Formats: sequence, structure tokens, C-alpha cells
Amino acid sequence: MKSNNSPIGIFDSGIGGTSIWKEITTLLPNENTIYLSDSKNAPYGEKSKEEIINLSKKNTEFLLNQNCKIIIVACNTATTNAIKILRHKYNVHFIGIEPAIKPAALKTKSNIIGILATKGTLNSELFEKTSSTISKQIIIKEKIGKGLVELIESGKITSKETTTLLTNYITPMIDENVDCLVLGCTHYPYLIPQIREIVGNKMQIIDSGEAVAKQTKVILEQNNLLSNNSKNGVHKFYINKNKKVLETIISNGANKIITVTEKEF
Repeated sequence: MKSNNSPIGIFDSGIGGTSIWKEITTLLPNENTIYLSDSKNAPYGEKSKEEIINLSKKNTEFLLNQNCKIIIVACNTATTNAIKILRHKYNVHFIGIEPAIKPAALKTKSNIIGILATKGTLNSELFEKTSSTISKQIIIKEKIGKGLVELIESGKITSKETTTLLTNYITPMIDENVDCLVLGCTHYPYLIPQIREIVGNKMQIIDSGEAVAKQTKVILEQNNLLSNNSKNGVHKFYINKNKKVLETIISNGANKIITVTEKEF
């Protein structure tokens, strides 16, 4: 039976969704959370739509079995390919994540925005639908960030290989007068320092994390599901591959009550 103090469930195709988890726990410090990292199957962006849907169902069912009161699909690829089916199949509120091209369209001065995302996100029906709502005067430059998720999952966030890939992907956008860069994958906010080194002050960098946290709070309030706990929340992480990288990436939440379990699911 779900209650106000039931946990918020979050899943991603790996550790990237922890960028969303950090925003949520900053805004809602009294909420309990359960985070599911399907690192064994990362990245989802290279999989077929059917595979993405099946993995998303499996992740959802794991979190529902943990009595989660709301589920955040902290993966752009899973959101754009599977969330419609998840909402139809399961009796729980879902919050999805899609590239923040609408905010970028409002902020651009050059009328040229860039998006760095996975193949699965850029080729999805939902992304195409969202893109079609943007003014025809605005040009969207798309780039598949092939290889970046794998490097982040391996703990190579600041490696030369990562920086080289980012440079190859982003430099052409600078030459094309892109002034807003949308990060279309929840792994990518961990690359912002390197991206900033490449773009300097020539681009605004936009991701969805803060907006997702605010939307989570709104949905919980509307459904009278906000935690009434006066203490800081308890946070459980489950990962099916290499928990050391996950532990490292969430280590700056040292003031939080955290457990990390590596297991098959």
C-alpha cells in the first residue's frame, strides 16, 4: 500500500539518471528514493524500440515491487520510446524526460540550437513530435553522442578519450553558430565541465534536471503524496554492474543516508 512516505522510484539505463536524482533530493530532501541503474544494458540508445520497451517494463515492475509511489523515467531514450506504453499499462504516475529543446528555442538569439543525444532519442517518434512544435525559423542541429555513455559508465568522465569525442561532436556546432546546446541524455550533465572548456561563453548549456525535479514536486502535491517525514530521506540504489562507479558518482551526497547494492534484476 503506497503512502506519503513510500519512495520515489527512478530508473535509467545506467548511472546517468543520478543527475536527476541529485536535483530531486536537493528540492525534496525529506523524500525517500529508490534508484535502479540498468548499467548492464547501457546504453539504451543503441537498442531497438522493442528492447527499450521491454527493459523499461522490467525496471518499472522492479520499482513497483518496492512500493514506489511515483516513477521517474530518468532516461531520455526510455521516455521517448516507452513512456506512453508504461502509462497505459501501470497504475502509477510517471514523469518522463525529453530533451529541453523548447526552453532552448525560447533562449536562442541566433535561432540555431544544438542537441547532443543518443541515437534512440533522436530517432524516436516523441522527439520528432516535440521538434515539430518548434518554430520553423529555428534550426536544430542534431548530433549523436556515440560512445559517451559507455565512457561515463566506465568511470572515464574526465578522460582524454571523452574530451576528444566531445570536441569532435561540439566544435562543428560552434562553427554553425549554435548558441544553445541541449544535453539530451541524463549522463551528459556530468560532462558539463569539459563542454564548458570547449564552448567557453559561446553557448548556453541546457539540461532537464531542475525542471524534472519541479514537475515531480507538482505531481506529488497534486496527489497528496508529498512526504510528511521531518527527517532527511533514505536512498537505496540498485545496480547490475560495477557499483564502484556509481558509488563514486554519488559520493558528494555524503550527508545523505545511502545504500548501494549490486545485484541481478
